[in-house]
Amino acid sequence: MPNASTLDISAIPAAQRAAVLALMDEVTALKDIARRQEHLIAELNHALHGKRSEKLSEDERQLAFEDLSIAQAEVEAEKEQRAAKKSDAATKPAPRRTIGNLPAALPRIEKVIEPDSLICPCGCGVMHKIGEDRTERLDIVPAQLRVIVTVRPKYACRSCTDGVTQAPAPARLIMGGLPTEATLAHVLVSKYADHLPLYRQSQILARAGLDLHRAVLADWVGKAAFHLKPVVDRLAQHLKRSGKLFMDETTAPVLDPGRGRTKTGYLWALARDDRPWGGDAPPGVVYFYAPGRAGENAETFLTGFNGILQIDGYTGYNRLTKSSRKGGAPVLVAHCWAHARRKLKEVFDRDGSDIAAEGLRRIAEIYAVEADIRGTAPGQRLSARKARSAPLVAAFGDWLQAQRRKISSKSRLGEKLNYIHNHWEGLQTFLTDGRVEIDNNRVENLIRPITLNRKNALFAGHDEGGIAWGRIASLIETCKINGIEPFAYLTATLTAIANGHPQSCIDDLLPWNFVPSN
Repeated sequence: MPNASTLDISAIPAAQRAAVLALMDEVTALKDIARRQEHLIAELNHALHGKRSEKLSEDERQLAFEDLSIAQAEVEAEKEQRAAKKSDAATKPAPRRTIGNLPAALPRIEKVIEPDSLICPCGCGVMHKIGEDRTERLDIVPAQLRVIVTVRPKYACRSCTDGVTQAPAPARLIMGGLPTEATLAHVLVSKYADHLPLYRQSQILARAGLDLHRAVLADWVGKAAFHLKPVVDRLAQHLKRSGKLFMDETTAPVLDPGRGRTKTGYLWALARDDRPWGGDAPPGVVYFYAPGRAGENAETFLTGFNGILQIDGYTGYNRLTKSSRKGGAPVLVAHCWAHARRKLKEVFDRDGSDIAAEGLRRIAEIYAVEADIRGTAPGQRLSARKARSAPLVAAFGDWLQAQRRKISSKSRLGEKLNYIHNHWEGLQTFLTDGRVEIDNNRVENLIRPITLNRKNALFAGHDEGGIAWGRIASLIETCKINGIEPFAYLTATLTAIANGHPQSCIDDLLPWNFVPSN
């Protein structure tokens, strides 16, 4: 099949042009999938058969296989979806099972799905039952394992041979797989909210008599992550429409099988939280994974955002304020007073510096104003800041410059004062807009669950695992800050996707639009 560079599109008849272009796009997409799959297979083989000097410990190998298997499952899900679009129900291959029979000791709950009508279409009368199809799927409710048995009776007419009827099988997110959507939600919440790696979940299930290998769980997580991607992408789009966002980044150690050790990846948190000033937009957070901390990653993640960005003092964000910024207009930066205070606190805790103590006292006065106006409307906040905070900030600025003239810039305290000086413009942004917070603490609080997961899981097993980590964590943490129970939300959302939820109504699947069933 020629590509766009070798094929003269204009030479193709207009009636066939659209079909040819669609086919070329499909070929390109399949090539990309194949390349990604080949890369992942090579990574798996290297983790398993690498040089003796690069051999991994059992925990390291399990985590590597876990995340690579998740990524591989995502690729398979994309291939299956593309194949499903090109074939009708009559030509679809038989669904494949990922495990043998479920333990007989597990309780069974039968759900009988009857046809809408038992009247023979030929008018012969009521049909009678001639058989049934039975399928079993593993279902998990918290602290309980059970098996959902779906029974679909078959009915036929006694007077003719054409009147067989049966209710259609219920939709599944993973065709031919054992897990219900609630089971998938349980595995996701256990891994990304309760910080249980899949091989540990497998060990827990084994104690209940259920033999589910880590690779099976990884397959489930990868497919779920694939189907949830459009929801997370839409969540990011909603956040980037805001006039003000928070951003922060934290390390995400990632296994590098080629070197037999970990490398440092990063999860970047982009968050909205307008509750301190009574904003109508619901809070949310999206985590983007990148293999490094370069500022160009932040620039890429913020494509389409134009507004005020509340950040710490990391210099990588500087490119966002320049006219050469890609993906939008230069952003207005609001720097974090908590970081400024932290710099002085480090010096005070170390040597009890009187100058650092005075700086902390002055910052405390500014924070006292913020405590008084928290929760009020932006206009009220701005008025109070102009009247009360602006003089305090101006006095702090004069004090800062006076101390910098007296103290060596190479001393520990001098370095801290220079940090505050270098971010002075951004530290004053909160005086010009009542929506802006005095610090970046909102997004720092949203980074903590990532840190806890990192501590328990040690590291991600692969860069692709970092991407899935960020995607699922985005939905779970957005649920939590909106007071939504993540397991209930993910169960309902995965079920809706399995039942063909329309792309045009994807906003209905965002966490803040979830309505728990009674």
